[in-house]
Amino acid sequence: MNNAVRTAFRHPQLRLLRKVIRPFLGRAVGSEQWLRIVMDRETEKLINSLNPSSLNVLEISGTRWDQPNLFRKYKSVTYPDFDICERCLDETYDLIIAEQVFEHLLWPYRAGRNVFAMLRPGGHFLITTPFLIRIHKSPADCTRWTETGMKHFLAECGFALDEIQVSSWGNRACVKANFGPWQIYQSWRHSLRNESDFPVVVWAMARKSVTC
Repeated sequence: MNNAVRTAFRHPQLRLLRKVIRPFLGRAVGSEQWLRIVMDRETEKLINSLNPSSLNVLEISGTRWDQPNLFRKYKSVTYPDFDICERCLDETYDLIIAEQVFEHLLWPYRAGRNVFAMLRPGGHFLITTPFLIRIHKSPADCTRWTETGMKHFLAECGFALDEIQVSSWGNRACVKANFGPWQIYQSWRHSLRNESDFPVVVWAMARKSVTC
């Protein structure tokens, strides 16, 4: 909301109008991408279920989870200084996060096995990837997984099938809208209804067995 609108809304005669319109404007002018809304809400639930304040966490090529006092310990690594396809760090972690990363990897199975190796027994891996989204090279764009594909990809990386939770979200309107620039979510305009045959994003939480 710009300064001119704010000034006008302070007029006593517009008090009722202010109450009606301000919440609408707050929802309409946001910064979150439509395709991420449901995924972000659900992954936050997954993280919160793990007692995050007790966790030693590694985030790969991202800083979304670099939040004050959320984790006991947090570290972020980025490419090319650290290439998850090529090596492991010397430390092990309770939780490793890779959001919108694995679709860009030339060697995702190598990377998945490196993640598995860096997890402590009982540790978790949170991964999110796109599905029905156009190619976007950063620096490459290589792979897409459905829910079934993601679950079996993680199993091949070492996780037991029954220790993997997978989900997805999308609808045909969101698929079409993102043919151009990524769409910013506007609640009055964009539906969060899920059409399972049109997944835009896929995510999973996998747990390393305590016997590993």
